[in-house]
Amino acid sequence: MFSAPGLPPVVRLLDGRRFDPRAHRRYEISLSVDYKLLGQGRVKCQGSGQTLNLSTGGVCFQCVDPLPAHSSIELMMEWPFLLEGVCPLRLVMRGRIVRIDGQRIAVRTQRHEFRTAGPRTLRVVPAADRAQTRPRETRRSNAIGLDRR
Repeated sequence: MFSAPGLPPVVRLLDGRRFDPRAHRRYEISLSVDYKLLGQGRVKCQGSGQTLNLSTGGVCFQCVDPLPAHSSIELMMEWPFLLEGVCPLRLVMRGRIVRIDGQRIAVRTQRHEFRTAGPRTLRVVPAADRAQTRPRETRRSNAIGLDRR
């Protein structure tokens, strides 16, 4: 490697770690992932694997199936935290496979969203509140006064 006096090395060490030039911070998190390989408006194949790391800009996961580079892919992961402590979430990411290294697949995210992944919870509405509701409200309630949201 070429070295000139007074110039810092190309690769810097920060706190004992290599400098990472990625735009998004990566989190080493292991989640089960289901994927769908997409093409021409349909699902070409589907399978499952395990995430190695995750960021808003991309995900790296392992799977045993050979996947073609530069393909469009949709990934679905069960998120380990609940929405408001009660509702399971699923993280859905769409992107393009940018790198394959053996069983490791790197995907650049084009879009991501969280979706609810479980039954809706029911909230008890006190009788005083039920009496104040108007018939044309969009809120639906069943016969025992439970409000669905």
